[in-house]
Amino acid sequence: MAAVMSVVSGAQGVWTVRHDLRHGTRRLCRFLIPAVASLPLGILSLGILNASMLKLVIAGSMLLYGVLFSFRRTALRIEKPMPLGDILVGFSGGFLGGAASLSGVLPTMWCAMQPWTKGETSAVLRPFNMVILAIAITMFAWRGFYSRETLIMMAIALPATIISSQFGIVVFKRLTDHQFRQLLVWVLFASGVLLAGHELLLIISA
Repeated sequence: MAAVMSVVSGAQGVWTVRHDLRHGTRRLCRFLIPAVASLPLGILSLGILNASMLKLVIAGSMLLYGVLFSFRRTALRIEKPMPLGDILVGFSGGFLGGAASLSGVLPTMWCAMQPWTKGETSAVLRPFNMVILAIAITMFAWRGFYSRETLIMMAIALPATIISSQFGIVVFKRLTDHQFRQLLVWVLFASGVLLAGHELLLIISA
């Protein structure tokens, strides 16, 4: 469900940054190609890894990142290009996309530290998530993960996803580059809180 909703929202956002996509193809490929290679590994790991523990580890890293960067007077910036870093982050993102539908977490952390405009950052993150999770959805369906109940729940969640995505696009257009970078950090922190809380409740109630 998370993968499908992310693709629906991402498709709307990609159109918003379509002009930046023309200039950032090479940068995007450094993330995307390794991610496509690692995605099957993440899906295969579903039968080996403990999904709840993996999500708690990811949530912990999101919380730590949010705390460290929300209260710094000056944001940590990576001023020079680091292609190897892009490749490693993309590879890790692809694996997490297959294992937990969380392909965007590490790329978002990494891109928030780059000296890019909000359009350039979104031109990497939006299509990256959309492509990786679209492939993941296809592989999930091939392995029979989508039951009738899952499809019904996705249909219920779809309108809210579309509406909230449109609201996010309106906000995106009004933000400065600095405000957008700060928003990424706060969204990561809030998402970490929600993810950790959800997984802990599942563990307690089990």
